[in-house]
Amino acid sequence: MNLKAVIFDFDGLLVDTEIVSYRIYKELLKPYGCSFEMKEYSDHYSGKTDINNVTQLIENYDLDWSIEEGLDRVLEKEKEILSEGVELKKGARELLSYLKQNKYLTAIATSSTKDRAMDILEDNGIADLFDEFVFAEDIQRSKPDPEVFLKAAEKLKAKPEECLVLEDSQTGIEAAVRAHMSVICIPDMKKPDDEHLKQTIAVKEDLLSVIDFLQQ
Repeated sequence: MNLKAVIFDFDGLLVDTEIVSYRIYKELLKPYGCSFEMKEYSDHYSGKTDINNVTQLIENYDLDWSIEEGLDRVLEKEKEILSEGVELKKGARELLSYLKQNKYLTAIATSSTKDRAMDILEDNGIADLFDEFVFAEDIQRSKPDPEVFLKAAEKLKAKPEECLVLEDSQTGIEAAVRAHMSVICIPDMKKPDDEHLKQTIAVKEDLLSVIDFLQQ
């Protein structure tokens, strides 16, 4: 594999935001006397858009919200929780340092908004370790469409076959494959199914173990 660039997903892969999403929904439901367990979140909400999840919450818990009101509540609660700080996933700093030292190009390709993602990256002091970024504002189509990864490769001036994507989700794996890029999966709360895992070149426990893979 003639590897030139490594493209990172953001939520659930680089930063531990899945637990934030779980907390948001759990805390929003609490005043209504609704129990919301981690398994419920991982089985039915993990890796999906806020619009999808708010729609599900309204239907499943008989909430008197409009979708717009629900999204506003989610955004407000997210800002409150994110202000406490968001942790990086295990091995993130070590992997980024290794990639920089070994002259790999790096990019983030995410459906997160620029302001949200950059705030988290800057709070953790790693924004300057990336060469390029593709955010929600830069794309027309979300994963599993390959647009976000193809734009990242274009910005890095790398061919798709020279790129390695790091992903945690099924839709991310599918998008990488459709972009004709190699992909390593580091599962978060919800492990992709076997069909998607077979499309990866490796499945790793954490970002730290990606260094061992690259050194082989």
